Parts: sequence; C-alpha cells; structure tokens
Amino acid sequence: MQEKEKLLQEQEVLRAESDHRLLNGLQMVVSLLSLQSRSACTPDVAMQLLTAANRVATIERVHRRLHFHDGTKTVGLKKYLQELCQDASGLTDGVGARRLEILVEGDEINIPSATAISLGFIANELITNAIKHGKGRIIVGLDTDPDKGYALSVSNDGPPLPDGFDPAACKGLGMKLIQSLVRKIGGDFGFGRGADNRGARFVVLFS
Repeated sequence: MQEKEKLLQEQEVLRAESDHRLLNGLQMVVSLLSLQSRSACTPDVAMQLLTAANRVATIERVHRRLHFHDGTKTVGLKKYLQELCQDASGLTDGVGARRLEILVEGDEINIPSATAISLGFIANELITNAIKHGKGRIIVGLDTDPDKGYALSVSNDGPPLPDGFDPAACKGLGMKLIQSLVRKIGGDFGFGRGADNRGARFVVLFS
C-alpha cells in the first residue's frame, strides 16, 4: 500500500513538472511571436503574428485554468471568461494594433467544464476578429435564451458586416474553428449588427 501511494505521489510530481515546463514553453512562444510582430515588415504581417500569439496564449490560459479546475465537473462561465479576457487586450499592443477594452457582462452561470473550454476558445476567436476588424470597446455578453438555454455574444462598435456575409464561405481559420466548436457543443451560431444598429455582433446559443 505504501509503495502504491509513493508511486502515485511520484506520478503527481512528474505531472506537475510536465505542466510547468509546458506552460513555460507556451509563454516563450507567445513572447517570441509578439516580439517578431514589432519588427514585421507590414501591418498585415504584424497582425498575423499577433493573432498566432493570441491563439497560443489562449491554449496556455486554458491549460492553466484546466489545471486550476482539475477534477471539477462544472465551471462558472462568466468568471472563466473574465479570466481568459484579462490579458487578451495586452496582446493587441504592437505594430498596426491597438489596446482595446474588453468587458464581460451578464449573470454568472455554471456549465460543464468541457463546454466552458469550447466556449472559451470560441470567445477568443471572436475577440480576435473584433480586434482586427472592429473598433471601440469589445463586449462579451452572457444571456438566457428561451429556446436554447443560454447565449454567448461578442460585439463591437466597428463597421457592420458586409451584405451577404456568410461564415461558411470565410477562408480564415478562425471562423472555421468557431463553427467546428459550436457544432461540437451542439449549439447554434448567429450574427448581425450590434446595439443601435452599429458594429457587428456574433452569438452562440447553447444549453
């Protein structure tokens, strides 16, 4: 029995060390991509490097939150999104980019951890899209929906979506990733104009 407990303790130490090295490695990649963006030859290349840094940083944050919530079956989604959005605006610093305020509004809801992880990635991609194409504050909202249960939205005050906009026709990886994750959680994806008929607003309905 003592040998089994000792083995479990050793495995836990190895897992903690592995997690620590992984997080350090991901943080290093984010730093390198961010630094490279500052010396990019064009604003477009700089934004692509910042987008890559943002995605890697999201993986790091999700992994860290997973470690923090290890063993839990449900997560408070509003708090989880706030934690993920805390330093997202910092990734907008650099050539051709600007620091934006990101707000999370709505009531707290508890949902399965797996669903929260997918929604975290979805919110990150929508925020990245708003940083690239929008302006003003970015608002992440949580609301109830009479048919599906809940609604996660991301909106900004930038230009409205073009006529005939079709997410399925977008060539970028971000929109494809969003639609794949929405299908994974059995949700519905919608889009339109934001408050006062301004900007763009994307919505994910889920239960």
